[in-house]
Amino acid sequence: MTTPNERIKPIVMPKWGLSMSEGKVTGWLKQPGATVNLGDDLLEVETDKITNVVEAGETGVLRRVLGEPGTVYPVKALIAVLAEPDVPDSDIDAFIAGYAVPAADGEEGGADAGPRYEFAETAAGTIRYARRGDGATTVLLVHGFGGDLDNWLFTIDALAEGATVYALDLPGHGQSAKTLPDPTLSGLSKAVRDFMDAVGIGAAHLVGHSMGGAVSMRTALDAPERVASLSLICSAGLGREINQDYIAGFIDATSRRDLKPVLETLFADTGLVSRQMTEDLLKYKRLDGVDGALRAIASSMFGNGEQTVILGEAVGAAKVPTLVVWGAEDRVIPAAHATALGSAARVEVIPNAGHMVQMEAAGKVNALLKDHVTKNA
Repeated sequence: MTTPNERIKPIVMPKWGLSMSEGKVTGWLKQPGATVNLGDDLLEVETDKITNVVEAGETGVLRRVLGEPGTVYPVKALIAVLAEPDVPDSDIDAFIAGYAVPAADGEEGGADAGPRYEFAETAAGTIRYARRGDGATTVLLVHGFGGDLDNWLFTIDALAEGATVYALDLPGHGQSAKTLPDPTLSGLSKAVRDFMDAVGIGAAHLVGHSMGGAVSMRTALDAPERVASLSLICSAGLGREINQDYIAGFIDATSRRDLKPVLETLFADTGLVSRQMTEDLLKYKRLDGVDGALRAIASSMFGNGEQTVILGEAVGAAKVPTLVVWGAEDRVIPAAHATALGSAARVEVIPNAGHMVQMEAAGKVNALLKDHVTKNA
């Protein structure tokens, strides 16, 4: 028999990424009384990293809206309630009154208790990483040029619902070692395999964004037994063209005024570039060794204003199960590259999204990734 509470579905402040502890409701996209379908845009939430849309994970009627625009709420706080029209208001009142915010990450008894980040000593140096989930399938997320594992802040927990998911900072990036003995694509691929060895990953489904896609393809070619499938998001390595002004601008920027317009190139919606995002990247760029590492990688992979290593034909011939996802408005690597693998890959080009499509269209990208990994597990 179904109890009243089982027919009442909470909408809570989401947790995006490993460091998010609270978010601000900036506006509701559905109003009380509206019918909500799975995947509908419900509201916008602003964090210290980025503003994004919360999508519905359940169906029903939006019976109550508790999250006030302009108000900050802790992660997992109740901000709205879904229920069918025949559920009495008194049951909803009782549900709201009895709702308790679960313990926050790292607090005793919290469901996600544990370190946000870990460090592995590898042949490539110290590598920072995050690990989430405990599924039998293993997924490894590989970020792009100048990025870090926080580029997956909308991805890692979603995939961890059915897999063990790792995200790392490549050498020269984030909080990993800044020394780069081999700044080539092969060198970065070797660093990924060194990391897999260090943490005990035999084989994984590799998900690579931008330069991380090229690193993932190189890994699949050099060590096919380590790669169960490939998911390539706005990937390098599939064509010659690349926005060299973006690469040079990112390397050369030394102030927020210089860096902000460069970062805006990554998004179809330039308003997603927050002050905090810009400040975080400036702090990273000012660390000893970063400038040299970025210049060495750029010289190796993006010399003379184009991509120097093209891997599409070899990956297609290798018959690695491959998903290609692109933002139609990508201004860094043309979306036309999405078809480079032809019939050897499933291709999805997402409208109204740019180079950071895994952030701008997180729900769609996560659904594609889950489907691809599940089918090739």
